[in-house]
Amino acid sequence: MKGIIEFMRKVGRLFVDDGSLAIALIVWSVAAGLVLRVFAAQSPWSAPLFFLGCLVILLSNIMQTVKRHK
Repeated sequence: MKGIIEFMRKVGRLFVDDGSLAIALIVWSVAAGLVLRVFAAQSPWSAPLFFLGCLVILLSNIMQTVKRHK
């Protein structure tokens, strides 16, 4: 049984290495989906704004990781 639990943990870590990054991206995706659908549904800026938000979240997470490992 312990082997199965350890296997499941390792599989989970393949997909979610950093929980805060995953949560932030999920929250951003939901928020952007709601806001951009209402305000910028046909705008050519919708995709770049979504990408920029994801990029900011990723860079923020990288900076936090670097600070933790110093």
